[in-house]
Amino acid sequence: MPDESEGTTTLPVPPSPAVPTGYGRVFAVREFRAVFAAHALSLLGVIVSEIALSVLVYDLTGSPLMSALAFALGFLPYVVGGTVLAGVADRFPARRVLVVCDMAQAGCVALMVLPGTHIAVLLALRCGVAVVAPVFQGTRMATLADILGDGELFVLGRSLLRIVSQSALLVGYGLGGLLLIALTPRHALLITVATFCASAVLLRFGTRPRPARASAGNALVKDSLKGARQVLADRRVRALLLLFWVPPMFSVAPEALAAPYADRLAVGSVGLGLLMCALPVGTIAGELYAGSRLRPATRERIALPLVTFSLLPYLGYVLHPGLVPSLLLLLLSGAGSAYTLGLDQWFVRAVPEGLRGRAMALLTAGLMTIQGVGMALAGVVAEFAGVPATVAGAGALGAVCCLLLALQARRTERRDGADHHVTGR
Repeated sequence: MPDESEGTTTLPVPPSPAVPTGYGRVFAVREFRAVFAAHALSLLGVIVSEIALSVLVYDLTGSPLMSALAFALGFLPYVVGGTVLAGVADRFPARRVLVVCDMAQAGCVALMVLPGTHIAVLLALRCGVAVVAPVFQGTRMATLADILGDGELFVLGRSLLRIVSQSALLVGYGLGGLLLIALTPRHALLITVATFCASAVLLRFGTRPRPARASAGNALVKDSLKGARQVLADRRVRALLLLFWVPPMFSVAPEALAAPYADRLAVGSVGLGLLMCALPVGTIAGELYAGSRLRPATRERIALPLVTFSLLPYLGYVLHPGLVPSLLLLLLSGAGSAYTLGLDQWFVRAVPEGLRGRAMALLTAGLMTIQGVGMALAGVVAEFAGVPATVAGAGALGAVCCLLLALQARRTERRDGADHHVTGR
């Protein structure tokens, strides 16, 4: 008998398209790609403006103090924008808020470019950019939850934005310095104007319109302060906010004191650059590993142990380590920052949607403000105790504070995060 299979053609089965995993799932969302690109562009503009403005102010005044003040003013007004203006994030459609914030910041920087602008006006415009920034960032974080949901994708998306921010610290200031070789500070500021405008275009046409999260019943300032009180009144949310804020206040000590420690070790500008880069490199590595290799449940399970132990490597400064051991300690501490992925999940789960924009703006404002406070306190203590003792003390005191906050967060934990005690849901 002839074989029944003769003459039969077996067609190849086309391979099924690969399903994105890890961070690839986030990039598969079109709206997130627009938010990600806008974030990278605006961050580049901010870094260029910080360098260019500090150089411009120094050129105009010849004063190191005024130049440093121009840089510091990028931190201090965050607390204003994150409290009295936070209501903007919820009472207006998110896309409109993002675009208007970008254009407002572009307008402030454009005025800096005008020749003959007085130094006081330059500093006031710098404050204007910093006041708008937490409103923009809080709105963007709340929008991220709208785009990606409040689960795993949101955590990975927020992690990616943090990774971009840390990476910008590694390369942005070097690129900004190179730009100033070819351009005057005022011309370099035009790059910032362009990046803010490009960010606005991406957000306007790359994201879809969504309604406001809350009604505009009260005056803006009153509504913002009411929202802050509602957020802080909840024990669970308050504990999570402190877990976001307190560790960075202590972790910035080695960066704030990198210059005097590099001088102590006699490692020159290269050593100083390495000391400044080690913590961000560790942070990027920790976030990438946790985001791509660990399951959501695992990231939540290790969050509190990590936040407790992340500052302990600083205790090694008691031994007055050389350059290589110092870099290893900073890398290890930076890697511990992977705890933020677990905190992100808990925070977005604990905050009602109607308060989400104000809560995110408050989180951003507090984080930026407390880092500035931590840098200042590290400098004051180092004047009397020296750099190694200051960094080691920051590690010890920070670890104790983090342990107490972790215990508080554990006591306020709610099953599945479903129980909301904050009013305004």
